[in-house]
Amino acid sequence: MKYYDKLVFELSKPGRTAYTLPNNGFKASLSEIPAGLLRSESPVLPEVSEPDLVRHYTNLSQMNFGVDTGFYPLGSCTMKYNPKINEEIAAMPAFQGLHPLQDESTIQGALEVYYEMQKALAAITGMKRFTLNPCAGAHGELTGLMIIRNYHLLRGDTARTKVIVPDSAHGTNPASAAVCGLEIVEVKSGANGLVDVESLRPLLGPDIAGIMMTNPNTLGLFEKDIKEIAALVHECGGLLYYDGANMNPLLGMVRPGDMGFDVMHLNLHKTFSTPHGGGGPGSGPVGVCEKLADCLPVPRVEKLENGKFTVVGSSKTSAGRVSAFMGNFGVILRAYAYILMLGKQNVKMAGKLATLSANYIKESLKDAYKLPIPTVCKHEFVFDGLIDDGSSTGKPGATTLDVAKRLLDFGFHAPTIYFPLLFHQALMIEPTETESKETLDAFIDVMHEIAREAAADPDILHNAPHKAPITRPDETTAARNPILKCEL
Repeated sequence: MKYYDKLVFELSKPGRTAYTLPNNGFKASLSEIPAGLLRSESPVLPEVSEPDLVRHYTNLSQMNFGVDTGFYPLGSCTMKYNPKINEEIAAMPAFQGLHPLQDESTIQGALEVYYEMQKALAAITGMKRFTLNPCAGAHGELTGLMIIRNYHLLRGDTARTKVIVPDSAHGTNPASAAVCGLEIVEVKSGANGLVDVESLRPLLGPDIAGIMMTNPNTLGLFEKDIKEIAALVHECGGLLYYDGANMNPLLGMVRPGDMGFDVMHLNLHKTFSTPHGGGGPGSGPVGVCEKLADCLPVPRVEKLENGKFTVVGSSKTSAGRVSAFMGNFGVILRAYAYILMLGKQNVKMAGKLATLSANYIKESLKDAYKLPIPTVCKHEFVFDGLIDDGSSTGKPGATTLDVAKRLLDFGFHAPTIYFPLLFHQALMIEPTETESKETLDAFIDVMHEIAREAAADPDILHNAPHKAPITRPDETTAARNPILKCEL
């Protein structure tokens, strides 16, 4: 073990100090803190020098894989590069120093950002109005479903308690519907990977609140029957919900509102290039068509006739309040900077390049990996494992998990694996529009090299990764019985 592979507790020596806090400058003392809030014993913390502490955290950061260190082709999650100008805008002191409880007369600039961002997202998606309050994609889904349910209840239509969800949907779709108190009805996909309209028809009726769809779907395929689906759902009195997680390839090309969707969410931390991962930050703005505008949650930003901006805090028709204030402002700032930087012309280019990148990789690798649906994709696509997994050598064949682990040795993050559940060895790849052709070519070369290794000696893959800090932990045990503290 190298010296700095040790845990910080193993580097600890009594009496060493990395930083000394100044003396308490406040009048309050520990005796004024309620006894029930005080520790009975001092916390056990490592005692190390400042160089040791800095090296500890720096080495930890270098063990993480991130979009700033390597290619991240994670399907359905869109790990897009975050331009650093976005960070500079969000870090401006005039924005950073704001407090959500300030009087609105002192935050007119921030409210204008909210208002203009709502308008920009409405124009991009074909929706009438937006709320920026939801703090994540799944939070946006829940908000959208609350709006749908509220709309039906305001009309006295209490029988609509079911939501149709395709079998290819993101897992958050049925989860969000269940949290909202709605019953999930699954609709099957056809052999072409698209929603089967004939399977949909018998599911429609007076108890259907709506349908949740992603277009393009999780296979990266455009639902070409969307206009017919929209007509059928509307005819039975239901609404269409658009899961905006896969909006990347449609930017500037097709708008969900024009397809017939009534409510949708967007992932600013995916489509509009803001930080993603690690549990946050996130943002899941929700847009609605005109008839649902009054159901948007509060508070919301409105523009007055005198050009000033105000916060509307209550509404009799609103679906309610979904966040403490008005969303993650720093994430919204980053996304707004990205949209302004691209402009109308280059927003359209983003969609085209996302599609071009995915199809380039798919066509380049279909000689080595099984392509269950050999058609043009949008921003992502799915392989179903290796064509030659090496089982002919008399050894267990290399699996999708083996491919994913071996990629780490070559400096690439693994794509999404074993999702969607339509394919046994699913390998879901999404390059995004921000990667160069050279990066894509390097990834293609490595994927071919891994395929050759699998065919010749699958044990190379079975034992991967060979160069990572750890190899293959027991992930099931780690999830069910996590060890959350150091035991020396």
